[in-house]
Amino acid sequence: MANRRNGRKLGQMEPGQMEPGRMEPGRMARSAAMALALALALVMGGASLAACSSSPPSATGHVSSKVLLVGTFDGHRGQFTSIQAAVNAARPGDWILIAPGDYHPTSDATAPSPAMAASGGFGGVVVRTANLHIRGMNRNKVIIDGTKAGAPTPCDSAAAWQNFGALAPNGKPYGRNGIVVYKANDVWIQNLTACNFLNGQGSAGNEIWWDGGSGSGKIGLHGYWGSYLTATSTYLGNATTNAAYGIFANSAAGPASWNQVYASNFDDSGMYVGACQQVCDITINHAWMQYNILGYSGTNSGGAVVIENSRFDNNQDGFDTNTQIASDPPPPQNGDCPGHAISPITHTRSCWVFMHNDVYNNNYANAPRAPGYAGAGPLGTGMTVAGGRNDTVMNNTFSNNGAWGILFVPFPDSDKPFKGVTCANSGGTELKPLGCVYDPEGDALLHNTFSHNGFFGNPSNGDYGRISLTAGQPRNCFAGNVAPDGSSPANLQQTEPTCGPLTTKEHTAGALLGQVLCDTGFGTCPAGAHYPTSTKQLIQPLPGNLPTMPNPCKGVPANAWCKGGRPL
Repeated sequence: MANRRNGRKLGQMEPGQMEPGRMEPGRMARSAAMALALALALVMGGASLAACSSSPPSATGHVSSKVLLVGTFDGHRGQFTSIQAAVNAARPGDWILIAPGDYHPTSDATAPSPAMAASGGFGGVVVRTANLHIRGMNRNKVIIDGTKAGAPTPCDSAAAWQNFGALAPNGKPYGRNGIVVYKANDVWIQNLTACNFLNGQGSAGNEIWWDGGSGSGKIGLHGYWGSYLTATSTYLGNATTNAAYGIFANSAAGPASWNQVYASNFDDSGMYVGACQQVCDITINHAWMQYNILGYSGTNSGGAVVIENSRFDNNQDGFDTNTQIASDPPPPQNGDCPGHAISPITHTRSCWVFMHNDVYNNNYANAPRAPGYAGAGPLGTGMTVAGGRNDTVMNNTFSNNGAWGILFVPFPDSDKPFKGVTCANSGGTELKPLGCVYDPEGDALLHNTFSHNGFFGNPSNGDYGRISLTAGQPRNCFAGNVAPDGSSPANLQQTEPTCGPLTTKEHTAGALLGQVLCDTGFGTCPAGAHYPTSTKQLIQPLPGNLPTMPNPCKGVPANAWCKGGRPL
Protein backbone atom coordinates (compact mmCIF):
# COMPACT_ATOMS: atom_id res chain seq x y z
CA MET A 1 0.00 0.00 0.00
CA ALA A 2 1.32 3.40 -0.88
CA ASN A 3 3.15 5.16 1.93
CA ARG A 4 0.65 6.81 4.20
CA ARG A 5 3.00 9.13 6.07
CA ASN A 6 4.96 10.98 3.40
CA GLY A 7 2.71 11.16 0.35
CA ARG A 8 4.33 8.28 -1.51
CA LYS A 9 3.21 6.21 -1.15
CA LEU A 10 -6.99 -0.44 -16.79
CA GLY A 11 -7.39 -1.76 -20.33
CA GLN A 12 -10.92 -2.19 -21.52
CA MET A 13 -12.96 -5.06 -22.99
CA GLU A 14 -16.13 -5.48 -24.92
CA PRO A 15 -19.15 -6.46 -22.81
CA GLY A 16 -19.95 -10.11 -22.43
CA GLN A 17 -16.49 -11.52 -23.11
CA MET A 18 -15.41 -14.48 -21.05
CA GLU A 19 -12.13 -13.09 -19.77
CA PRO A 20 -11.89 -10.40 -17.10
CA GLY A 21 -12.32 -6.81 -18.27
CA ARG A 22 -13.65 -3.40 -17.32
CA MET A 23 -15.99 -0.85 -18.80
CA GLU A 24 -17.20 2.57 -17.80
CA PRO A 25 -19.24 2.18 -14.62
CA GLY A 26 -22.99 2.36 -14.67
CA ARG A 27 -24.96 4.65 -12.45
CA MET A 28 -27.12 3.57 -9.57
CA ALA A 29 -28.40 5.66 -6.69
CA ARG A 30 -27.85 4.47 -3.18
CA SER A 31 -28.29 5.91 0.26
CA ALA A 32 -25.65 8.11 1.85
CA ALA A 33 -25.72 5.86 4.88
CA MET A 34 -24.72 2.83 2.86
CA ALA A 35 -22.01 4.82 1.11
CA LEU A 36 -20.62 6.08 4.39
CA ALA A 37 -20.59 2.59 5.85
CA LEU A 38 -18.74 1.28 2.82
CA ALA A 39 -16.22 4.08 2.95
CA LEU A 40 -15.38 3.31 6.51
CA ALA A 41 -15.29 -0.40 5.96
CA LEU A 42 -13.18 -0.72 2.89
CA VAL A 43 -10.15 1.41 3.52
CA MET A 44 -7.73 -1.42 3.00
CA GLY A 45 -4.66 -2.28 1.16
CA GLY A 46 -3.46 -3.79 -1.66
CA ALA A 47 -1.08 -6.90 -6.43
CA SER A 48 -0.49 -10.23 -9.15
CA LEU A 49 0.56 -12.77 -11.92
CA ALA A 50 2.71 -11.98 -14.91
CA ALA A 51 2.08 -13.90 -18.03
CA CYS A 52 4.46 -12.34 -20.46
CA SER A 53 7.54 -11.37 -18.44
CA SER A 54 10.72 -11.08 -20.45
CA SER A 55 13.84 -12.95 -19.48
CA PRO A 56 16.46 -10.99 -17.54
CA PRO A 57 19.62 -9.78 -19.22
CA SER A 58 22.43 -12.28 -18.94
CA ALA A 59 24.28 -12.25 -15.64
CA THR A 60 27.38 -13.64 -17.34
CA GLY A 61 30.34 -11.32 -17.14
CA HIS A 62 31.88 -9.80 -20.24
CA VAL A 63 35.57 -9.39 -21.02
CA SER A 64 35.28 -5.64 -20.51
CA SER A 65 33.48 -5.95 -17.15
CA LYS A 66 35.45 -5.16 -14.03
CA VAL A 67 34.93 -6.81 -10.66
CA LEU A 68 35.13 -4.44 -7.71
CA LEU A 69 35.64 -6.12 -4.34
CA VAL A 70 34.43 -4.71 -1.01
CA GLY A 71 35.91 -6.01 2.25
CA THR A 72 38.07 -9.07 2.84
CA PHE A 73 37.09 -12.58 1.75
CA ASP A 74 39.12 -15.73 2.58
CA GLY A 75 42.12 -13.57 3.45
CA HIS A 76 42.05 -11.62 0.17
CA ARG A 77 41.51 -7.90 0.70
CA GLY A 78 39.36 -6.09 -1.85
CA GLN A 79 40.03 -2.67 -3.33
CA PHE A 80 37.26 -1.02 -1.28
CA THR A 81 36.08 -0.91 2.30
CA SER A 82 32.93 1.07 1.41
CA ILE A 83 30.08 -0.21 -0.74
CA GLN A 84 29.30 3.32 -1.91
CA ALA A 85 32.90 3.87 -2.99
CA ALA A 86 32.72 0.76 -5.15
CA VAL A 87 29.38 1.85 -6.60
CA ASN A 88 30.82 5.27 -7.44
CA ALA A 89 33.81 3.71 -9.18
CA ALA A 90 31.77 1.21 -11.18
CA ARG A 91 30.78 1.56 -14.81
CA PRO A 92 27.85 -0.09 -16.63
CA GLY A 93 28.37 -3.83 -16.83
CA ASP A 94 30.64 -4.04 -13.78
CA TRP A 95 30.27 -6.36 -10.82
CA ILE A 96 30.53 -5.45 -7.14
CA LEU A 97 31.15 -8.34 -4.75
CA ILE A 98 30.75 -7.76 -1.02
CA ALA A 99 32.54 -9.88 1.59
CA PRO A 100 30.77 -10.99 4.76
CA GLY A 101 30.59 -8.18 7.28
CA ASP A 102 28.35 -5.72 9.08
CA TYR A 103 28.31 -2.58 6.91
CA HIS A 104 26.93 0.74 8.16
CA PRO A 105 26.66 2.91 5.02
CA THR A 106 25.99 6.63 5.48
CA SER A 107 25.78 8.20 2.04
CA ASP A 108 22.67 9.98 3.34
CA ALA A 109 24.47 11.73 6.20
CA THR A 110 23.93 15.07 4.45
CA ALA A 111 20.30 16.17 4.30
CA PRO A 112 18.73 15.53 0.89
CA SER A 113 17.20 18.33 -1.14
CA PRO A 114 13.42 18.72 -0.74
CA ALA A 115 12.92 17.10 -4.14
CA MET A 116 15.05 14.11 -3.24
CA ALA A 117 13.42 13.82 0.16
CA ALA A 118 10.08 13.52 -1.60
CA SER A 119 11.14 11.24 -4.45
CA GLY A 120 13.29 8.91 -2.34
CA GLY A 121 16.65 9.39 -4.03
CA PHE A 122 18.63 9.13 -0.81
CA GLY A 123 19.89 6.19 1.22
CA GLY A 124 22.82 4.49 2.90
CA VAL A 125 23.88 3.28 -0.55
CA VAL A 126 22.60 5.06 -3.67
CA VAL A 127 23.06 3.48 -7.10
CA ARG A 128 22.73 5.76 -10.14
CA THR A 129 24.75 3.71 -12.65
CA ALA A 130 22.87 1.33 -14.95
CA ASN A 131 23.57 -2.37 -15.47
CA LEU A 132 25.48 -3.11 -12.27
CA HIS A 133 25.58 -6.46 -10.49
CA ILE A 134 25.80 -5.99 -6.71
CA ARG A 135 26.21 -9.33 -4.95
CA GLY A 136 27.06 -10.43 -1.44
CA MET A 137 29.18 -13.51 -0.90
CA ASN A 138 26.75 -14.84 1.73
CA ARG A 139 23.12 -13.82 2.16
CA ASN A 140 23.10 -14.18 5.94
CA LYS A 141 26.54 -12.69 6.63
CA VAL A 142 26.62 -9.66 4.32
CA ILE A 143 24.56 -7.17 6.32
CA ILE A 144 23.65 -3.68 5.15
CA ASP A 145 22.87 -2.21 8.54
CA GLY A 146 20.98 1.00 9.27
CA THR A 147 22.19 1.23 12.87
CA LYS A 148 25.12 3.36 13.97
CA ALA A 149 28.63 2.05 13.49
CA GLY A 150 29.95 0.46 16.67
CA ALA A 151 26.65 -1.13 17.67
CA PRO A 152 27.28 -4.23 19.82
CA THR A 153 25.47 -6.57 17.45
CA PRO A 154 24.41 -6.47 13.78
CA CYS A 155 20.95 -4.96 13.38
CA ASP A 156 20.97 -3.96 17.04
CA SER A 157 17.51 -3.34 18.48
CA ALA A 158 18.44 -0.76 21.12
CA ALA A 159 17.10 2.76 20.59
CA ALA A 160 20.49 4.31 21.36
CA TRP A 161 22.04 2.65 18.29
CA GLN A 162 19.41 3.67 15.75
CA ASN A 163 20.28 6.21 13.04
CA PHE A 164 17.19 8.23 12.16
CA GLY A 165 18.85 10.23 9.37
CA ALA A 166 19.64 13.85 8.68
CA LEU A 167 17.33 16.52 10.02
CA ALA A 168 14.61 18.16 7.95
CA PRO A 169 13.99 21.93 8.22
CA ASN A 170 11.37 21.27 10.90
CA GLY A 171 14.05 19.66 13.06
CA LYS A 172 12.71 16.13 12.66
CA PRO A 173 14.71 13.35 10.97
CA TYR A 174 14.16 12.53 7.32
CA GLY A 175 14.50 8.82 8.03
CA ARG A 176 16.68 6.50 5.99
CA ASN A 177 16.61 4.03 3.13
CA GLY A 178 19.03 1.15 2.75
CA ILE A 179 20.11 0.41 -0.82
CA VAL A 180 18.34 2.72 -3.31
CA VAL A 181 18.61 2.13 -7.05
CA TYR A 182 17.57 5.56 -8.27
CA LYS A 183 16.49 5.84 -11.92
CA ALA A 184 19.16 3.34 -13.00
CA ASN A 185 18.15 0.56 -15.39
CA ASP A 186 18.93 -3.15 -15.10
CA VAL A 187 20.58 -3.21 -11.69
CA TRP A 188 20.92 -6.53 -9.86
CA ILE A 189 21.03 -6.80 -6.05
CA GLN A 190 21.66 -10.28 -4.70
CA ASN A 191 22.60 -12.38 -1.71
CA LEU A 192 22.55 -10.00 1.26
CA THR A 193 20.54 -8.77 4.22
CA ALA A 194 19.34 -5.21 4.88
CA CYS A 195 17.95 -4.08 8.22
CA ASN A 196 16.92 -1.15 10.43
CA PHE A 197 16.51 1.62 7.87
CA LEU A 198 13.72 3.60 9.48
CA ASN A 199 10.96 5.98 8.42
CA GLY A 200 10.84 9.72 8.95
CA GLN A 201 9.86 13.00 7.26
CA GLY A 202 11.06 11.94 3.82
CA SER A 203 10.21 9.01 1.57
CA ALA A 204 12.06 6.60 3.79
CA GLY A 205 11.90 3.36 5.72
CA ASN A 206 12.68 1.07 2.76
CA GLU A 207 15.43 -1.53 3.08
CA ILE A 208 16.01 -2.29 -0.63
CA TRP A 209 14.37 0.03 -3.15
CA TRP A 210 14.28 0.25 -6.94
CA ASP A 211 12.96 3.81 -7.31
CA GLY A 212 11.99 5.30 -10.66
CA GLY A 213 10.93 8.55 -9.00
CA SER A 214 8.39 8.17 -6.24
CA GLY A 215 5.17 10.11 -6.79
CA SER A 216 6.17 11.29 -10.28
CA GLY A 217 3.47 9.49 -12.23
CA LYS A 218 6.18 8.46 -14.70
CA ILE A 219 8.26 5.37 -15.38
CA GLY A 220 11.82 6.35 -14.48
CA LEU A 221 13.51 2.96 -14.38
CA HIS A 222 13.44 -0.09 -16.69
CA GLY A 223 14.59 -3.53 -15.60
CA TYR A 224 15.48 -4.67 -12.07
CA TRP A 225 16.55 -7.93 -10.51
CA GLY A 226 16.78 -9.20 -6.94
CA SER A 227 17.46 -12.62 -5.47
CA TYR A 228 18.46 -14.19 -2.15
CA LEU A 229 17.51 -11.03 -0.27
CA THR A 230 16.48 -10.59 3.37
CA ALA A 231 14.87 -7.41 4.69
CA THR A 232 13.88 -6.88 8.32
CA SER A 233 13.93 -4.53 11.27
CA THR A 234 14.71 -5.31 14.89
CA TYR A 235 13.74 -1.87 16.18
CA LEU A 236 10.27 -1.13 17.50
CA GLY A 237 9.82 2.62 17.56
CA ASN A 238 6.63 4.58 16.98
CA ALA A 239 4.31 5.42 14.11
CA THR A 240 6.83 7.82 12.56
CA THR A 241 10.00 5.77 12.90
CA ASN A 242 9.15 2.11 12.34
CA ALA A 243 10.56 0.50 9.22
CA ALA A 244 7.90 0.63 6.52
CA TYR A 245 8.78 -1.64 3.58
CA GLY A 246 11.23 -4.45 2.99
CA ILE A 247 11.75 -4.93 -0.74
CA PHE A 248 10.20 -2.16 -2.80
CA ALA A 249 9.78 -1.05 -6.43
CA ASN A 250 7.80 1.86 -7.77
CA SER A 251 7.62 3.94 -10.94
CA ALA A 252 9.68 1.13 -12.44
CA ALA A 253 8.92 -1.04 -15.46
CA GLY A 254 10.11 -4.54 -16.19
CA PRO A 255 11.39 -6.88 -17.21
CA ALA A 256 12.01 -7.66 -13.56
CA SER A 257 12.18 -10.52 -11.09
CA TRP A 258 12.50 -11.19 -7.38
CA ASN A 259 13.44 -14.70 -6.34
CA GLN A 260 14.19 -16.19 -2.90
CA VAL A 261 13.28 -13.05 -0.94
CA TYR A 262 12.19 -12.76 2.70
CA ALA A 263 10.82 -9.82 4.69
CA SER A 264 9.46 -9.36 8.22
CA ASN A 265 8.53 -6.77 10.86
CA PHE A 266 7.32 -3.96 8.60
CA ASP A 267 4.48 -1.65 9.54
CA ASP A 268 3.28 -1.48 5.96
CA SER A 269 4.36 -4.42 3.79
CA GLY A 270 7.15 -6.90 3.39
CA MET A 271 7.34 -6.30 -0.35
CA TYR A 272 5.70 -3.79 -2.67
CA VAL A 273 5.29 -3.19 -6.40
CA GLY A 274 3.40 -0.09 -7.51
CA ALA A 275 2.90 2.80 -9.92
CA CYS A 276 4.04 0.84 -12.95
CA GLN A 277 1.36 1.78 -15.50
CA GLN A 278 0.55 -1.76 -16.64
CA VAL A 279 4.16 -2.36 -17.67
CA CYS A 280 5.21 -3.92 -14.35
CA ASP A 281 6.38 -7.10 -16.12
CA ILE A 282 7.66 -8.75 -12.94
CA THR A 283 7.79 -12.32 -11.73
CA ILE A 284 8.08 -12.94 -7.97
CA ASN A 285 9.06 -16.50 -7.11
CA HIS A 286 9.87 -18.25 -3.83
CA ALA A 287 9.11 -15.23 -1.66
CA TRP A 288 8.38 -15.62 2.06
CA MET A 289 6.59 -12.77 3.85
CA GLN A 290 5.67 -12.88 7.54
CA TYR A 291 5.06 -10.72 10.64
CA ASN A 292 4.11 -7.62 8.65
CA ILE A 293 0.88 -5.63 8.54
CA LEU A 294 0.63 -6.70 4.89
CA GLY A 295 2.77 -9.45 3.46
CA TYR A 296 2.63 -7.90 -0.01
CA SER A 297 1.14 -4.64 -1.17
CA GLY A 298 0.74 -3.19 -4.65
CA THR A 299 -0.97 0.06 -5.59
CA ASN A 300 -1.84 0.69 -9.23
CA SER A 301 0.35 -2.17 -10.41
CA GLY A 302 -0.84 -4.21 -13.33
CA GLY A 303 -0.22 -5.72 -16.70
CA ALA A 304 2.06 -8.71 -16.46
CA VAL A 305 2.67 -9.52 -12.80
CA VAL A 306 3.21 -13.11 -11.68
CA ILE A 307 3.55 -14.13 -8.04
CA GLU A 308 4.13 -17.84 -7.61
CA ASN A 309 5.50 -20.57 -5.36
CA SER A 310 5.56 -18.22 -2.37
CA ARG A 311 4.50 -18.17 1.29
CA PHE A 312 2.48 -15.54 3.13
CA ASP A 313 1.96 -16.36 6.78
CA ASN A 314 1.52 -14.68 10.17
CA ASN A 315 0.80 -11.24 8.73
CA GLN A 316 -2.21 -9.16 9.69
CA ASP A 317 -3.40 -9.48 6.09
CA GLY A 318 -1.35 -11.78 3.89
CA PHE A 319 -1.52 -10.11 0.49
CA ASP A 320 -3.11 -6.89 -0.80
CA THR A 321 -3.50 -5.24 -4.17
CA ASN A 322 -5.47 -2.05 -4.66
CA THR A 323 -6.39 1.02 -6.69
CA GLN A 324 -5.84 4.55 -5.36
CA ILE A 325 -6.54 7.85 -7.09
CA ALA A 326 -3.61 9.80 -5.61
CA SER A 327 -0.85 7.60 -4.20
CA ASP A 328 1.63 5.92 -6.55
CA PRO A 329 -0.14 7.18 -9.67
CA PRO A 330 -1.68 6.66 -12.08
CA PRO A 331 -4.70 4.50 -11.23
CA PRO A 332 -6.22 1.97 -11.58
CA GLN A 333 -4.73 -1.40 -10.65
CA ASN A 334 -5.49 -3.46 -13.74
CA GLY A 335 -4.22 -6.90 -14.66
CA ASP A 336 -5.32 -6.66 -18.28
CA CYS A 337 -2.53 -7.88 -20.57
CA PRO A 338 -0.64 -5.09 -22.37
CA GLY A 339 -2.12 -4.53 -25.80
CA HIS A 340 -5.09 -6.73 -24.85
CA ALA A 341 -2.95 -9.79 -25.53
CA ILE A 342 -3.88 -13.26 -24.30
CA SER A 343 -1.93 -14.61 -21.34
CA PRO A 344 -0.20 -17.95 -21.94
CA ILE A 345 -0.94 -18.78 -18.30
CA THR A 346 -4.62 -17.90 -17.91
CA HIS A 347 -5.58 -18.07 -21.63
CA THR A 348 -7.59 -14.91 -21.04
CA ARG A 349 -6.69 -11.23 -21.11
CA SER A 350 -5.66 -11.36 -17.46
CA CYS A 351 -1.86 -11.21 -17.10
CA TRP A 352 -1.89 -10.49 -13.35
CA VAL A 353 -1.65 -13.92 -11.78
CA PHE A 354 -1.29 -15.18 -8.22
CA MET A 355 -0.68 -18.93 -8.38
CA HIS A 356 0.78 -21.91 -6.56
CA ASN A 357 1.17 -19.96 -3.33
CA ASP A 358 0.55 -20.97 0.28
CA VAL A 359 -1.40 -18.33 2.25
CA TYR A 360 -1.95 -19.35 5.85
CA ASN A 361 -2.22 -18.24 9.50
CA ASN A 362 -2.60 -14.56 8.65
CA ASN A 363 -4.08 -13.69 12.04
CA TYR A 364 -1.17 -11.70 13.46
CA ALA A 365 -2.36 -8.69 15.44
CA ASN A 366 0.97 -7.58 16.90
CA ALA A 367 2.99 -6.35 13.93
CA PRO A 368 4.46 -2.82 14.18
CA ARG A 369 1.74 -0.31 13.32
CA ALA A 370 1.39 3.07 11.70
CA PRO A 371 -1.68 5.12 10.76
CA GLY A 372 -3.11 4.88 7.27
CA TYR A 373 -4.55 2.49 4.74
CA ALA A 374 -2.21 -0.44 5.41
CA GLY A 375 -3.20 -0.69 9.05
CA ALA A 376 -6.82 -1.18 7.96
CA GLY A 377 -6.03 -4.40 6.16
CA PRO A 378 -8.59 -6.85 7.57
CA LEU A 379 -6.99 -8.95 10.29
CA GLY A 380 -7.31 -12.65 9.73
CA THR A 381 -7.52 -12.41 5.94
CA GLY A 382 -5.27 -14.29 3.58
CA MET A 383 -5.64 -11.93 0.61
CA THR A 384 -7.52 -8.74 -0.26
CA VAL A 385 -8.22 -7.42 -3.76
CA ALA A 386 -9.45 -3.86 -3.16
CA GLY A 387 -10.62 -2.14 -6.34
CA GLY A 388 -8.39 -4.39 -8.43
CA ARG A 389 -9.34 -5.39 -11.96
CA ASN A 390 -8.68 -8.32 -14.24
CA ASP A 391 -6.65 -10.19 -11.62
CA THR A 392 -6.50 -13.99 -11.59
CA VAL A 393 -6.04 -15.99 -8.37
CA MET A 394 -5.59 -19.65 -9.23
CA ASN A 395 -4.28 -22.92 -7.85
CA ASN A 396 -3.33 -21.62 -4.41
CA THR A 397 -3.91 -22.92 -0.88
CA PHE A 398 -5.61 -20.66 1.68
CA SER A 399 -5.74 -22.12 5.18
CA ASN A 400 -6.20 -21.13 8.83
CA ASN A 401 -7.05 -17.49 8.12
CA GLY A 402 -9.53 -16.65 10.87
CA ALA A 403 -11.70 -14.11 9.06
CA TRP A 404 -11.61 -14.83 5.33
CA GLY A 405 -9.37 -16.68 2.93
CA ILE A 406 -9.75 -13.92 0.32
CA LEU A 407 -11.86 -10.78 -0.09
CA PHE A 408 -12.82 -8.88 -3.26
CA VAL A 409 -13.98 -5.44 -2.13
CA PRO A 410 -14.23 -1.82 -3.33
CA PHE A 411 -11.62 0.80 -2.54
CA PRO A 412 -13.10 4.25 -1.77
CA ASP A 413 -10.61 7.10 -2.12
CA SER A 414 -11.35 10.69 -1.13
CA ASP A 415 -7.74 11.88 -1.57
CA LYS A 416 -6.93 14.67 -4.00
CA PRO A 417 -6.41 13.08 -7.43
CA PHE A 418 -3.02 13.09 -9.08
CA LYS A 419 -2.59 15.76 -11.76
CA GLY A 420 -4.54 14.84 -14.90
CA VAL A 421 -6.41 11.99 -13.19
CA THR A 422 -10.15 12.05 -12.62
CA CYS A 423 -12.40 9.47 -11.08
CA ALA A 424 -14.21 8.95 -14.39
CA ASN A 425 -11.11 8.62 -16.57
CA SER A 426 -9.54 6.11 -14.18
CA GLY A 427 -12.57 3.82 -14.02
CA GLY A 428 -14.08 4.85 -10.72
CA THR A 429 -17.52 6.03 -9.66
CA GLU A 430 -18.00 9.24 -7.68
CA LEU A 431 -20.12 8.50 -4.63
CA LYS A 432 -20.51 11.16 -1.98
CA PRO A 433 -19.33 11.24 0.76
CA LEU A 434 -16.92 8.46 -0.19
CA GLY A 435 -15.13 10.18 -3.03
CA CYS A 436 -14.04 7.96 -5.88
CA VAL A 437 -15.01 4.30 -5.48
CA TYR A 438 -13.22 1.57 -7.39
CA ASP A 439 -15.06 -1.74 -7.43
CA PRO A 440 -13.31 -5.08 -7.96
CA GLU A 441 -14.07 -5.95 -11.58
CA GLY A 442 -13.38 -8.93 -13.80
CA ASP A 443 -11.34 -10.76 -11.16
CA ALA A 444 -11.19 -14.56 -11.29
CA LEU A 445 -10.88 -16.98 -8.36
CA LEU A 446 -10.15 -20.37 -9.89
CA HIS A 447 -9.22 -23.85 -8.64
CA ASN A 448 -7.96 -22.84 -5.21
CA THR A 449 -8.07 -25.06 -2.14
CA PHE A 450 -9.43 -23.57 1.09
CA SER A 451 -9.36 -25.16 4.52
CA HIS A 452 -10.19 -24.01 8.05
CA ASN A 453 -10.78 -20.36 7.15
CA GLY A 454 -13.30 -18.18 8.98
CA PHE A 455 -12.77 -19.85 12.35
CA PHE A 456 -13.29 -16.52 14.15
CA GLY A 457 -16.90 -17.59 13.68
CA ASN A 458 -18.51 -14.25 12.85
CA PRO A 459 -21.32 -14.12 10.27
CA SER A 460 -19.87 -14.07 6.72
CA ASN A 461 -16.44 -15.32 7.89
CA GLY A 462 -15.38 -18.13 5.62
CA ASP A 463 -13.36 -18.98 2.55
CA TYR A 464 -14.10 -15.97 0.33
CA GLY A 465 -16.32 -12.91 0.01
CA ARG A 466 -17.22 -10.29 -2.56
CA ILE A 467 -18.70 -6.77 -2.31
CA SER A 468 -19.32 -4.39 -5.22
CA LEU A 469 -21.16 -1.08 -5.04
CA THR A 470 -21.95 -0.18 -8.61
CA ALA A 471 -24.04 -1.87 -11.27
CA GLY A 472 -22.87 -2.11 -14.86
CA GLN A 473 -19.40 -3.43 -14.03
CA PRO A 474 -17.75 -6.56 -15.47
CA ARG A 475 -18.59 -9.41 -13.12
CA ASN A 476 -16.03 -11.28 -11.04
CA CYS A 477 -16.05 -15.05 -11.37
CA PHE A 478 -15.58 -18.05 -9.09
CA ALA A 479 -15.06 -21.60 -10.32
CA GLY A 480 -13.44 -24.88 -9.35
CA ASN A 481 -12.57 -23.89 -5.79
CA VAL A 482 -12.60 -26.35 -2.92
CA ALA A 483 -14.27 -24.14 -0.31
CA PRO A 484 -15.78 -26.07 2.58
CA ASP A 485 -16.26 -22.93 4.70
CA GLY A 486 -18.33 -21.22 2.05
CA SER A 487 -18.59 -17.83 0.37
CA SER A 488 -20.33 -14.56 1.16
CA PRO A 489 -22.76 -14.10 -0.51
CA ALA A 490 -23.48 -17.80 -0.56
CA ASN A 491 -23.02 -20.04 -3.58
CA LEU A 492 -20.89 -17.65 -5.64
CA GLN A 493 -19.58 -20.56 -7.71
CA GLN A 494 -23.14 -21.30 -8.79
CA THR A 495 -24.31 -17.72 -9.30
CA GLU A 496 -21.15 -16.12 -10.77
CA PRO A 497 -19.12 -18.78 -12.59
CA THR A 498 -18.19 -16.59 -15.58
CA CYS A 499 -16.23 -13.32 -15.74
CA GLY A 500 -17.23 -10.49 -18.02
CA PRO A 501 -21.03 -10.07 -18.12
CA LEU A 502 -22.07 -6.75 -16.63
CA THR A 503 -23.63 -6.69 -13.22
CA THR A 504 -27.21 -5.50 -12.96
CA LYS A 505 -27.24 -4.44 -9.33
CA GLU A 506 -25.00 -3.63 -6.40
CA HIS A 507 -23.87 -6.46 -4.12
CA THR A 508 -23.21 -5.62 -0.47
CA ALA A 509 -23.24 -9.31 0.54
CA GLY A 510 -25.51 -9.00 3.56
CA ALA A 511 -23.58 -9.40 6.81
CA LEU A 512 -20.20 -9.15 5.07
CA LEU A 513 -20.19 -5.34 4.97
CA GLY A 514 -20.76 -4.95 8.70
CA GLN A 515 -18.18 -7.58 9.54
CA VAL A 516 -15.52 -5.94 7.36
CA LEU A 517 -16.30 -2.62 9.08
CA CYS A 518 -15.83 -4.30 12.42
CA ASP A 519 -12.62 -6.11 11.49
CA THR A 520 -10.91 -3.01 10.08
CA GLY A 521 -11.90 -0.95 13.11
CA PHE A 522 -13.74 1.68 11.07
CA GLY A 523 -17.22 0.87 12.23
CA THR A 524 -19.26 -0.30 15.17
CA CYS A 525 -19.16 -4.05 15.48
CA PRO A 526 -22.43 -5.96 15.19
CA ALA A 527 -23.60 -7.52 18.42
CA GLY A 528 -21.53 -10.55 19.31
CA ALA A 529 -18.82 -9.93 16.70
CA HIS A 530 -15.27 -10.65 17.77
CA TYR A 531 -11.93 -10.09 16.03
CA PRO A 532 -8.50 -10.17 17.73
CA THR A 533 -6.86 -6.86 18.51
CA SER A 534 -3.26 -5.94 19.15
CA THR A 535 -2.15 -6.54 22.71
CA LYS A 536 1.48 -5.59 22.21
CA GLN A 537 3.49 -4.70 19.12
CA LEU A 538 6.29 -7.19 18.66
CA ILE A 539 9.47 -7.80 16.69
CA GLN A 540 10.09 -11.36 15.59
CA PRO A 541 13.55 -12.87 14.96
CA LEU A 542 14.66 -14.01 11.53
CA PRO A 543 14.30 -17.68 10.73
CA GLY A 544 17.58 -19.55 10.88
CA ASN A 545 19.64 -20.31 7.80
CA LEU A 546 17.69 -18.67 5.01
CA PRO A 547 19.11 -20.12 1.79
CA THR A 548 22.14 -18.32 0.39
CA MET A 549 23.30 -18.50 -3.22
CA PRO A 550 24.87 -21.92 -3.79
CA ASN A 551 27.75 -20.38 -5.78
CA PRO A 552 28.10 -16.59 -5.46
CA CYS A 553 30.88 -16.61 -8.08
CA LYS A 554 28.65 -18.03 -10.79
CA GLY A 555 28.77 -15.86 -13.89
CA VAL A 556 31.30 -13.45 -12.41
CA PRO A 557 34.47 -12.62 -14.39
CA ALA A 558 37.64 -14.07 -12.85
CA ASN A 559 38.90 -12.06 -9.90
CA ALA A 560 40.86 -12.37 -6.68
CA TRP A 561 37.94 -14.06 -4.94
CA CYS A 562 36.66 -16.23 -7.78
CA LYS A 563 38.30 -18.32 -10.46
CA GLY A 564 36.27 -20.11 -13.08
CA GLY A 565 33.03 -19.24 -11.30
CA ARG A 566 34.08 -20.66 -7.92
CA PRO A 567 35.48 -19.04 -4.78
CA LEU A 568 39.21 -19.46 -4.24
